[in-house]
Amino acid sequence: MIQGISHITFIVKDLEKMTKFLTTIFAAQEVYASGENFFSITKEKFFLIDDLWIAIMEGEPLAEKTYNHIAFKIAPEDYELYAARIKSLGVDVKEDRNRVEGEGRSLYFYDYDNHLFELHTGTLNQRLQNYLRAK
Repeated sequence: MIQGISHITFIVKDLEKMTKFLTTIFAAQEVYASGENFFSITKEKFFLIDDLWIAIMEGEPLAEKTYNHIAFKIAPEDYELYAARIKSLGVDVKEDRNRVEGEGRSLYFYDYDNHLFELHTGTLNQRLQNYLRAK
């Protein structure tokens, strides 16, 4: 039986750049760095964002940007705080997509390797309830 997500891995060109990205935006805690003595297929680092295990591994970045993404939940009152953190890194920020009123706000941004992230203030239940009302 599935118990939840074990970890999420991102392949990145520059481990140190991604370390700064994760620690600046998400206040991620670095818990492991392989250095030159790696046990997997390449150099890697592990982080915790709250209890979520994020792994980054050295490799070639994605060839292009897509809408495939991972979304993290944030409190509505923290939206501007995170927006400032993201903008301080100079990464590509996408404007929020058109939304049904009441489903929350989103901030979309790419890392240096074309991975898309989203910070979202709503919940699944809110979205479903607002979709029902919008019919």
